[in-house]
Amino acid sequence: MARYSLAAAVVLTEIALRLALRPEWTVTALYGLAVALIVVLCHRSASAAFVAALVLMSVAGPGYALLLWVGWRAGRAVVSRTAAVAVAGAVVGAAAGQVVMTTGEDVPSQVFMFLVLVVLPVLAGRYTAQHRRLLDSLEQNNRGLEQGRRILAEQERLRERLRIARDMHDSLGHRLSLVSVQAAALEVGDLPPGQREAIGRLAGSARSAMDELYELVGALRTDGDTPPSRGLAAIPSLVADVRASGLAVELGRHGVAGDVGSGGGEAAYRVVEEGLTNAAKHAPGQPVSVDVAWEPDALLVTVANPSPPGEPGAVTAGHGLLGLGERVALAGGFHDHRLDGGRFRLVAMLPVVSPAASAPSPRRGRLVAVGLAAAFLMFGLLQVGSITGVPA
Repeated sequence: MARYSLAAAVVLTEIALRLALRPEWTVTALYGLAVALIVVLCHRSASAAFVAALVLMSVAGPGYALLLWVGWRAGRAVVSRTAAVAVAGAVVGAAAGQVVMTTGEDVPSQVFMFLVLVVLPVLAGRYTAQHRRLLDSLEQNNRGLEQGRRILAEQERLRERLRIARDMHDSLGHRLSLVSVQAAALEVGDLPPGQREAIGRLAGSARSAMDELYELVGALRTDGDTPPSRGLAAIPSLVADVRASGLAVELGRHGVAGDVGSGGGEAAYRVVEEGLTNAAKHAPGQPVSVDVAWEPDALLVTVANPSPPGEPGAVTAGHGLLGLGERVALAGGFHDHRLDGGRFRLVAMLPVVSPAASAPSPRRGRLVAVGLAAAFLMFGLLQVGSITGVPA
């Protein structure tokens, strides 16, 4: 649409300039028809339209807007030696014809106008085309380099994932298997009811840990991202399991649930899991509160428990809290842990996923067309003002 608007602006500008120079409607109509045909031809063959514009210039006088536009298009369209020779020959022939038909006193001014109206637009179009081809070549090379870098990074990532999967299966998997077998043996032994129940919970936890370990090893061995095995829906089950082990846990949920994505849901689950694990380790027997609060644009997960007996010292992050911070950061949120009023609080905020409204981007071609049309119009007004004696 922009190129058609620009072509129409060129035709209208030429007609207006012709009326200002020679107010003869018949001649102007024929000239406007010739200009329109050259503009139509330019969309099919810019080089042929350029030659036709030079012929029209030698017959009917210079068409300022037409020569500028067609010369620039011809310079951009030159992609082969044949086209370059044809355009150069047309320029040389037109220049020779102008010199022959011009008297000696007018030669410098005619040469200057020929350079401005014919040669410079062709060179500018040629430079623009070469610059664009250079940018396209650089962009293609950059895409190739970026693709190669991604392939190397993916290969390294897969090798690291396979190494971690092997180590986890061979070391941690072996030890968890022993724990599960020993717990199963104690479970069928002759024990008092209280101890039998505790051993049953221990065996169940060991089997769950084995299932999660093998699920994680399988995910590490797959080529691609595996959906998380735990999410927001698994938090009540986690709290129930911890409560069954003897820890007093209270779960509170507030607000209207939103969408935090699969990564955010797993991060929220791991925050609760880490908080309950630390509470059972450092403050056994103390009540723990888990709060899941939905805000309009975020999910707040808080795990709080009384601080351990003794003087509260500086809160230092172990490997669990460091890994938790990395997981929450990957989900686009942040977490904090601190002693506050005699209670240890682990808080994480995760963003709610919302569809991003795509703002329409301005079309560069339309902006360029408007700028060129304004330039042509201003050039025409200046020429009309110089002819009629009215200052522009």
